[in-house]
Amino acid sequence: MTRRLFGSQTSLREANRANLMDSLHRFGAMTQVELAEVTGLSTATVSTLVHQLVDEGLLETKGTTRNGRRATLVALARHQGMGIGLWVERRQLTLVFVDFSKSIIAKHVLPLAFGHKADTTLERAMVLINETLNNIDADANEIVGIGVAVAAPVATTDHMIAIPGILPGWDGVDIASPLKTAFNCPVYVDNDANLSAFCEARMGVAPGRRNFVYIGTGDGVGAGIMIGGAILHGVTGLAGEIGHIQIDPLGSICACGNRGCLNTVVSENRLVQLLSVTHGNMTLEDLVAKANDGDPGCRRVISDAAIRIGQVVADLCISVDPEIVVLGGKLALAGETFSQPFDEALQRMLFPDAVSPIEVRVSAHPIDGAALGGALVAIEYSDRNPVASATSATAAAQ
Repeated sequence: MTRRLFGSQTSLREANRANLMDSLHRFGAMTQVELAEVTGLSTATVSTLVHQLVDEGLLETKGTTRNGRRATLVALARHQGMGIGLWVERRQLTLVFVDFSKSIIAKHVLPLAFGHKADTTLERAMVLINETLNNIDADANEIVGIGVAVAAPVATTDHMIAIPGILPGWDGVDIASPLKTAFNCPVYVDNDANLSAFCEARMGVAPGRRNFVYIGTGDGVGAGIMIGGAILHGVTGLAGEIGHIQIDPLGSICACGNRGCLNTVVSENRLVQLLSVTHGNMTLEDLVAKANDGDPGCRRVISDAAIRIGQVVADLCISVDPEIVVLGGKLALAGETFSQPFDEALQRMLFPDAVSPIEVRVSAHPIDGAALGGALVAIEYSDRNPVASATSATAAAQ
């Protein structure tokens, strides 16, 4: 005879609540049918929980259209509280405000001078944050955290730039401190490829995937590696710096001080230089746009870059054995002109008799994923996260 333990039904109910809330937090708004598939709960249980959580103000429903049919989406209710993401690149600053339902409240992109200094750029970022707060009728108390993505490796010990010279003007700078002082909130600093990978896992093309690789392309090439659901940083924070893998021992000198790194062959500066005689001065955005319009020279440059990157990523994949590879950054905007030769080069270098080939996907957020990832990290680790209350309730019930 099985004896029912006191409180077991309560524990199960609270566990189901936490499961549902966590799924919405991780993957965003879904229909009740989709929620049932993701959580493993019955549709009846999902329906009951949704009604309860809507009444409690933790969830909200909204109409939408799916495949030409009306549908009702379930999402986390918009609470007072926002995560801010900052992405510092060599020539650009991206700022996003994201709420707990993963809605983007505001977004700004500012051009930066090459060699911009950390103090002036952070000051501009703080001014822009305050201006945005004013524009959306919010105050600094609603900021639950700030995540800063930088286009350079970040040391795991002090969260400063790990290799001098990679992001000129930022060496030896405590990036988090001025933001903490200004807004009195937690500040997280990480490499842009790492935070882009986090974004893809939470609101991109890799939801629920615990083992995948994100490849960012633009100023240079970097990888964000997720293993077992966590970003792999390595001992010093240099994990994923594939742009500094040597592919030509007699090649050009890289910013890191070594010779013939992948970045010396496929960086933005190198790619546009290849077309300077025939196309004049261009940016990488110009090159991609012309390739998408059918320009044969631009298409060839992007295809060749994709092959070189794919060959290096194949070595990485043999080492970490991911489920999928996600392509992001400016080159990903070239679509199949970039993704197809990349995929072909990747598969050619992998084990031919593997149980299943590694799938290649194009990022859902190719040009702002790092900023979004910063905001999502700030939200996920916030003690004001509405999901945390459900989790705490589960722990108490058990």
